[in-house]
Amino acid sequence: MKDNIYCVIMAGGIGSRFWPLSRKTLPKQFLDFFGTGRTLIQQTFDRYNHIVPSDHIYIVTNSDYTSIVKEQLPDIIPSHILAEPTRRNTAPCLAWATYHIHSINPEANIVFTPSDHLILKEEEFINSITDAFHFVHNNDKLLCIGIRPTRPETRYGYIQANDSDEGIFHRVKTFTEKPEQELAEVFIESGEFYWNAGIFLGKARNIVNSFHQHAPELANSFESFGGSALYGTNKEQAFIDANFPSCPNVSIEDGILEKTENVYVMTCDFGWSDLGTWSTYYDTLPKDNYGNSRQRHQVMLYDCHNCFVGSRIPGKLIAVQGLENYLIADTDNVLLICPKDDTNMLRKIINDAQVKMGEEYI
Repeated sequence: MKDNIYCVIMAGGIGSRFWPLSRKTLPKQFLDFFGTGRTLIQQTFDRYNHIVPSDHIYIVTNSDYTSIVKEQLPDIIPSHILAEPTRRNTAPCLAWATYHIHSINPEANIVFTPSDHLILKEEEFINSITDAFHFVHNNDKLLCIGIRPTRPETRYGYIQANDSDEGIFHRVKTFTEKPEQELAEVFIESGEFYWNAGIFLGKARNIVNSFHQHAPELANSFESFGGSALYGTNKEQAFIDANFPSCPNVSIEDGILEKTENVYVMTCDFGWSDLGTWSTYYDTLPKDNYGNSRQRHQVMLYDCHNCFVGSRIPGKLIAVQGLENYLIADTDNVLLICPKDDTNMLRKIINDAQVKMGEEYI
């Protein structure tokens, strides 16, 4: 089976919810968030390289970031960096990678993963993904990874599993994206719902067939004008540049997974966290007795509770008094001070900064 397993790391986002640390020129997946000496995408590559040979790992990213990928992942074969000409959602991303790999190996089993997750239990993770590969190899099913929830989290998507199925593999009943608090509490009480880790596996041929059946418009984008014969050739990138921008902006859940009965979820517990917002990042960090987290040692807090304070400027002293549930993020040309959990306000600040101050701050 090992000759037929592949990994696709999705790394094209700009990480705007981590602004101002994450910027268009250097998004969060290329940053070292935990002081380990390895960026998030490097950690993701290392993690999957325990399972998948490095010459079977692909990166799908925006064309603006190909040089960063080459610099941070020198073991990646240059032709395994698939450069999207414009940003689309996960369904077009997965479709291109699937068609590309399918043209090389029609028997391929593929795992698709975001580039910016935190995994605390590496051994359990490796065992889980290995078991997941065995499942899709032996079954004509599509497989999602579901995380056993520990709280009624409103910042994650959920997968409802068929509770009559035994073991760790269950047929999927529904997908729900970021429910309100009351509904999230119902999900937890039911015992049928799992956090959607955004990790997806399947046979390449089954994924292609699913696009044909449930997303024909998207399939046509990757097969029109003789596209099927161009994958793996020097004409592939030109074909993608011409056709990718017209792909519908749709997630893999909305495009395929919610429409087919052939989807299963594997329930896992390997210390997963989606580093999607400042709040989820804050949740993973060590804190003092007042719930404060400091990214630098030169921080002095007085009467502050549940705050995050970080700076990218070495040696700079930050002193704060009287704040609760606040985010303070200091970079070379932006200082952000705002409520830690107010993602809507952060989105407004980013939009206003872009319109009033220019791209150099974004």
